[in-house]
Amino acid sequence: MTTDNIVFLNIIFLLLAGGVPYFIILEKSNKFSAKAIFIVSGFLLLTGVLLSFYTDREYMTSFVLVSFFTALYSIYRATQTTNFYKLGYYFIFINAPFFILFEEHGAFYSLSLLVSLLGIYAIASFYEKHYGSANYLYVRGITLATPLVGIHITVYLITIGLYPPLPNSLFFLTHIFNSEANALWLVIVITLYAGNFLVSMRVLERSIFGKKNPNIHYVDLNFKEKITHFAIIVSLVLLSIYGMKEILTWA
Repeated sequence: MTTDNIVFLNIIFLLLAGGVPYFIILEKSNKFSAKAIFIVSGFLLLTGVLLSFYTDREYMTSFVLVSFFTALYSIYRATQTTNFYKLGYYFIFINAPFFILFEEHGAFYSLSLLVSLLGIYAIASFYEKHYGSANYLYVRGITLATPLVGIHITVYLITIGLYPPLPNSLFFLTHIFNSEANALWLVIVITLYAGNFLVSMRVLERSIFGKKNPNIHYVDLNFKEKITHFAIIVSLVLLSIYGMKEILTWA
């Protein structure tokens, strides 16, 4: 592959994976809601994942650094929001360096991330439908009030937070086992692992724990919503099985 081709593919994947913070422009536009930005960024990442299966790619350090600084800014923005839609697309930008740096393993990691975020999207839609917005700030104490919602939020967030043996962590570990560490690799892996973990735990603490709000009528999942979340959980389980297989193959 020529240098020009490598540069071109790196630019394409940088844009598709959320390596540049285009959400800054979209957030200022009246034409894009947080929900729309979530859908657009998720679709672009999915396009990048599918494209990566049909191309040979080789990362360039400069592009990894650009995505890394975007991820740092996105971590900050994720700590400032209480909106599930915004949280979802911030996680896409936070994890962009993984997709670019991990190459083949990054595609499966990002696919697993997308499934987790599909769960977050379903939760955001649930909040928007029953509580008027996807903001979780005043809808606390759902662990006892609506246990099924609490369980699903917990599963999605600890998956994104890289808890083993959930699929994100398994694909993350697979890359670690199959790569040689260098200074850039260490900085990105440690920083983004901490970022995913801390943001996920912060949201978990602020969304499902605490006292119930007496001014809110709490609603749990209906049958259709249960089916949707069940399908997402099954997908995560299948990805976990595949991720475990990859680790055992390496061992």
